Amino acid sequence: MDKPAEMFDRDFEWAELTRFAALPGPRATLGVVSGRRRQGKTFLLDAVTRAGGGFMFTATETTEADALRQFGEALARYRGQPTPFRFTHWDEAVTELMRIADAGGPTVAVIDEFPFLAKASPSLPSIIQRALDPAAQHTNTPVRLLLCGSALSFMGKLLSGNAPLRGRAGLELVVPTLDFRLAAEFWQITDPRTALLTNAIVGGTPAYRREFTQGDTPADPDDFDAWVTRAVLNPARPLFREARYLLAEEPELHDTALYHSVLAAIAAGNAARGGIADYLGRKSTDLAHPLGVLQDVGMITHEADAFRRNRSAYRIAEPLVTFYHAVMRPSWGDLERPGRAPDVWRRAQSTFRSKVVGPHFEQVCREWARWHAAPDTHGGQVTRVASGIVNDPAAKTSHEVDVAVHGETDGGRETLLSIGEAQWNDTMGVGHLERLRHIRTLLTTRGTAIEATRLHCFSGTGFTDELHHLAKDDPTVQLIDLPRLYQGE
Repeated sequence: MDKPAEMFDRDFEWAELTRFAALPGPRATLGVVSGRRRQGKTFLLDAVTRAGGGFMFTATETTEADALRQFGEALARYRGQPTPFRFTHWDEAVTELMRIADAGGPTVAVIDEFPFLAKASPSLPSIIQRALDPAAQHTNTPVRLLLCGSALSFMGKLLSGNAPLRGRAGLELVVPTLDFRLAAEFWQITDPRTALLTNAIVGGTPAYRREFTQGDTPADPDDFDAWVTRAVLNPARPLFREARYLLAEEPELHDTALYHSVLAAIAAGNAARGGIADYLGRKSTDLAHPLGVLQDVGMITHEADAFRRNRSAYRIAEPLVTFYHAVMRPSWGDLERPGRAPDVWRRAQSTFRSKVVGPHFEQVCREWARWHAAPDTHGGQVTRVASGIVNDPAAKTSHEVDVAVHGETDGGRETLLSIGEAQWNDTMGVGHLERLRHIRTLLTTRGTAIEATRLHCFSGTGFTDELHHLAKDDPTVQLIDLPRLYQGE
């Protein structure tokens, strides 16, 4: 099957889906597709279904009886039946579904938004498991059944532990967001500074360019501020309320006020559980459940410190949610009134730089170090990239390392390959390099780093001539600017 010309990237996902759709053999097989909302999962599955002449049913949040009625009507249309199927239970519906391949070879059958059906009919996964059982295969045809959903917590449990479908799936595909480089290409933004600023707000979610902004992108750096006010802070545009809807659409999040408060605490710069608890005026132990749920649904990540395993940081996974809590939520009343967006945006510039762009730039630098930098840049093969805190007992202080790269040297030795500092809005100079050298000395004394551990300076603004001169003469020093982040290695 040829990938549709209008489909951007997704080569790996398309190859895996089409491979699964064409699997030879007489038995029905199962695949599971998941991913955060707005990533184009339905678009992918619809394209695969159309290309192979398969069946696709998109579930809605409704009762079991209504869902069965909708499913029976859709299946009858696909089978060319003059009257809808009247199913009284999912046993009957799944049995009929498993017959659609007939003698025509493998046929794709997609059930999109599967969590809606399972919520109304908790026994449905068990019914599908029974239909896939070898003992029932003589009644089935070579249906390639794909279950798809955006409820990450539910989809993650579908094939885990003692779940009925555990061990039944021949495909478990997660459709990710576009990384910062692909996002710039998708938004057709060639200026790297504009690309990163845009990415700090909308991330790599494809729908935010197509359905939510109708292709409205910043034309150039001078248009960025105007784009924010017309496309993001405009109460008549879909992006305006999207961050709120993202939480409302998650079935696992019942007390949305609490979860919004936790996200607001993280967006304000509180990465540790203790800091989040202080921000909310709660005990740290009270936050175990909401933090766990937010992590399960993909709203936040929980990352171990680069130097101490018992220390970790929480970060918001969706840039638009960070932007909402840092910039929009504090001025929501003003933003709801038409014409106030330019004033709010002017007042929010400092917050936007410190709470949104700065942390996002650090994250992009870590992504670049992990996935785009060449091994020669670090001096070895990367195995892990994180941020971390280094204690300085003599000075009675601590130092934050934005990018710490662990990996293996050419000799196979596991070590700290490089440490880096990321400055979005400051021109970096010799002082920044000396700070990194001091941190390297502290880590070398501790046995964590070696003298060959490289020093990386990441800047969104640039570097002084003196730092350029020093880096030219010292191969252990690397300067990474925005053009290198987006095009180099």
